[in-house]
Amino acid sequence: MKIANFFKAAFIAASITTLTGCGTINGINNLADGAGGTFMEIWDKWVEAEGDIADATMWEVKVEDGVELQDVIDSINNVGINRNIKNVGELPLSEELKARGIESKVIHVMSFCNPETARKMVDFSPAMGGFLPCRVNIIEEEDGLHIYTMNMDMAIKMGKKMPPELREATMKVRDTMWEMLQKGKEGAF
Repeated sequence: MKIANFFKAAFIAASITTLTGCGTINGINNLADGAGGTFMEIWDKWVEAEGDIADATMWEVKVEDGVELQDVIDSINNVGINRNIKNVGELPLSEELKARGIESKVIHVMSFCNPETARKMVDFSPAMGGFLPCRVNIIEEEDGLHIYTMNMDMAIKMGKKMPPELREATMKVRDTMWEMLQKGKEGAF
């Protein structure tokens, strides 16, 4: 038993030494509150999805039966208007495929942006530009329409601590994207 505890303590000490040497501890100390819980949520989804990182990093809801595509689109746009997030473009991808003679189930991509928050995010971390604009995708699957958007908790909680003003602005965008999913699945206004 003492030998097992010795090896366990040695392993932990070696791990801490290795992590400290890599700067990992400094990175961990700079994370926002809730980073560990968000990481575990994404990790669990990644395992459940058998390594599909896209599935693990998205929020997804199934659209209720009887709700039509246009109702979903209108509902999502309505949330954007009410929450001051601009629709900066739509790509009815399945319609484009059909125009090219390729049959396709629904793939409708919507892009949203709050320019002031986007500017603040890029000033904080230029790499955040890769997440711009926020996208909402309506995808037809075997059981009906589904809505997908990036799990924004990753950027907010798993990244380095944001200044309070930026965190508040990003939380507003995060909450808006979540509301788009919830109202979109019902076709609600």
